[in-house]
Amino acid sequence: MSKLSVYDMKGAACGEIVFPDELLTKKGSQAVHDVVVAVQAGKRAGTASTLGKGAVSGSGKKPWRQKGTGQARAGYKQSPVWRGGGVAHGPHPRSYDKKVPQKVARLAFRRVMSDMVREDRVRVMESLAISEPKTKAAVAVMKSLGLDSALIVVDRLDKNLICAVRNLPGVEVAAAREVSTTQLLRYPVAIITRSAMDVLRARIEGDAGRKA
Repeated sequence: MSKLSVYDMKGAACGEIVFPDELLTKKGSQAVHDVVVAVQAGKRAGTASTLGKGAVSGSGKKPWRQKGTGQARAGYKQSPVWRGGGVAHGPHPRSYDKKVPQKVARLAFRRVMSDMVREDRVRVMESLAISEPKTKAAVAVMKSLGLDSALIVVDRLDKNLICAVRNLPGVEVAAAREVSTTQLLRYPVAIITRSAMDVLRARIEGDAGRKA
């Protein structure tokens, strides 16, 4: 059983929670790779476009007669071998989206969470309530935990918390039901509230149950 310390808003340990080892996995490195590649591919615009020889404007007149000039045969000036002609095998608008099966996506999430728990990159907080949308309040929480960069995962998104961290570089807030594999990979440490940890554990338990 993996034990995780629970901290209060001042960074003092106030208990611990147990994360069952049977929910951890060492499988899924390829699943993580597939998810990251799919996310990055989906961000590509795919708007590159070139004109082929059929799309370049111009007449169909031969530049010179077929024989007797000593030059190579030329049929039209839109040929890719001519300056100002079309582009041979150039890019055209397309979608780079890749489909990732739900089973693969769930395994990737479980693997990343398992690595973070095993490597002690999770900081569980009893609660994270910020009374006013001030950056200094978020800075105080980060300093109490000795962190400069982290992903904050909460059960429910709070407007004050979102406003408090939006000016901090290297800090992001996410809801436990929606946090993604790539978000977890993006940060060295995850600050997770106790209630959000229950949601994440339920997501992993559901995944483990489907695979059983």
